[in-house]
Amino acid sequence: HVQLVESGGGPLHAGGSLRLSCVASWYTSSRNCMGWFRQAPGMQREWVANIYARGGSTYYTDPVKDRFTISQDNAKNTVYLQMHSLKPEDPGLYYCAAKLPCSGGPFSTPSDYDYWGKGNQVTVSS
Repeated sequence: HVQLVESGGGPLHAGGSLRLSCVASWYTSSRNCMGWFRQAPGMQREWVANIYARGGSTYYTDPVKDRFTISQDNAKNTVYLQMHSLKPEDPGLYYCAAKLPCSGGPFSTPSDYDYWGKGNQVTVSS
């Protein structure tokens, strides 16, 4: 049974930093891709970043490049999203997702992914 559990969200001021975590119920070092998406109220789910577990290649949507970093700790079966310089347009429900199997590359569409976490709320005040 595949499970993804996110944590680390919360309220922040603009310019702040936050790290989200996603613990997976299987080995993240296997041939898969892990992604982060976010969804603001009334908006479609938006791809933020993904990482290819085996090679560690990372991919980002342009609005978060140079501010967010996706990483993984295979010993903990955990994927992280480190966010810096948070902006008022960054808040939303942040979802962790997994694509199994995966051969690497950016996967920016929700339908690319097979499993999802329940989401973790991030709010940013100006």
